[in-house]
Amino acid sequence: MLLALIAQRSTPTNLALAAAAPRGVEIRVLTPEQALEAVQPGDAVLGRLDVLESLDGVDDGLWALGSLAARGIQTMNRASALLAAHDKLLTARLLLRAGLPHPRTRLLTAGRPLPPLDGPVVVKPRFGSWGRDVVRCRDAKALSRHLRELEQRVWFRAHGALIQELIPPRGHDLRVVVAAGTVVGAISRIAAPGEWRTNVALGATRAAVNPPELACELALRAAAAAGAELLGVDLLPDGAGGYTVLELNGAVEFTAEYALGRDPFAAAAWELSRRALGCPQGPSGRMQPVFPPLPAEAAPLEA
Repeated sequence: MLLALIAQRSTPTNLALAAAAPRGVEIRVLTPEQALEAVQPGDAVLGRLDVLESLDGVDDGLWALGSLAARGIQTMNRASALLAAHDKLLTARLLLRAGLPHPRTRLLTAGRPLPPLDGPVVVKPRFGSWGRDVVRCRDAKALSRHLRELEQRVWFRAHGALIQELIPPRGHDLRVVVAAGTVVGAISRIAAPGEWRTNVALGATRAAVNPPELACELALRAAAAAGAELLGVDLLPDGAGGYTVLELNGAVEFTAEYALGRDPFAAAAWELSRRALGCPQGPSGRMQPVFPPLPAEAAPLEA
């Protein structure tokens, strides 16, 4: 069986997933156009389209995911799931509907009055990543001043910006990687000195972590709310022993440091292949060091 990772670029994570394919499954990174030519009945695809560098939308190719699904190809991380993760306004609405903790969120667009503020806020692109253009405004005056800067941004004129309540930064967060309903990796990201954002692109460092069950359950519920089969869930500690879901990442990048008793790429490739073949999930939503045996008809996937 071919499991095609549909992406516009071969990132280190995409290549590592392809290299970790279980026996009996070929994982290849294909562009949307290549996938339409190469994928056949009985194969499966996984959407790995990311946000644009310009922060004004998603990589070209959502149309290919829809076309493949319409042809009866098993499609994981469908267009709707990628949009649920990449469009932070849609993320907020889905998490609210699912009853999951998430910062209060409003849409800010050019020409409309500023919403009333209750404390400091975070302003961010609707389609964003890498911590770029994420700004903390302590009051209405600072927000008004920042709005004048935003009006020069192409992404703001196209989609507006999000205003979210500020969850008090604690210098670290927790990223959990979910694959096909199973937690396969996690890491704690520690902000750089003098920096409140925890993006590695902004100098944050990674530290190994054993995520608590509460965090794993929250990540699994967030992935289910988005309808995504491979997802990164960023959680902020709330200071009371719980977590707030900050963001979802539909094209999550991760490293071997995310390991929870097993190589995270092998664990993710296993779980995605299991889902593609229709094999049952293990007894727990958390990745197990030793996977339960597969049915006889799925024997080629033995670890």
